[in-house]
Amino acid sequence: MKAKQYEHLFFDLDHTLWDFDTNSEATLRDLYAELKLDEKATGDFDQFHKTYQHHNNIYWDRFRKGYINREELRWRRMWRTLVDYKITDEPLSKKMSDRYLDILPTKTNLFPHCMELLNYCSEKKYPMHLITNGFETTQHLKIKNSGISHFFKEVITSEQAGIMKPHAAIFEYALNKTNTTAEKSIMIGDTLEVDILGALNAGWDTAYFNPAVPHTPKIKPTYVIQNLGELMKIF
Repeated sequence: MKAKQYEHLFFDLDHTLWDFDTNSEATLRDLYAELKLDEKATGDFDQFHKTYQHHNNIYWDRFRKGYINREELRWRRMWRTLVDYKITDEPLSKKMSDRYLDILPTKTNLFPHCMELLNYCSEKKYPMHLITNGFETTQHLKIKNSGISHFFKEVITSEQAGIMKPHAAIFEYALNKTNTTAEKSIMIGDTLEVDILGALNAGWDTAYFNPAVPHTPKIKPTYVIQNLGELMKIF
């Protein structure tokens, strides 16, 4: 069934269009080899990766809640990972942070149907934008290197807006930036508590991208999709 006619499409980037998990793992593999972490950390890369993911999730949650700043997030997630291996080396943690942010945006894995969807929406003359909590410079490099920057009229980052999703204010900022209204807009994202709840609270329609096992979410998005290609039946 076709949706109402939207005039502006707003996408999340990480975990929605750009395959963050695949790209991040590839980046950490590069770091693991470059910095010879196998000589310092016991166990194998897979365990190291799981340890990093655990601490990265904790520090991102603290950052979203305002408990730590951007710089602390960047290096402390590395530091805490190393501490689990009894490596208390702050300079190494900061070097890892710098190299991670150098390498990550050079990775170019996108989700299946991403390019097909963006080309379809472009042909339909939809103005497309990004709303992302990622770092300004890093996000712009990701979309440039992945060959999708030309699709987006506005790239709205939390760093630029001064506020993060799920706060309704970033969605209001996006409307002002693109000169449109909530009634004419839809947010497409992968995180219920961040992308979907934030947009719903701002009065937007939403499309929840959930490629995992289907479930009935407590938060009720306008649409639920398992692959990006399904959006071509909506728009």
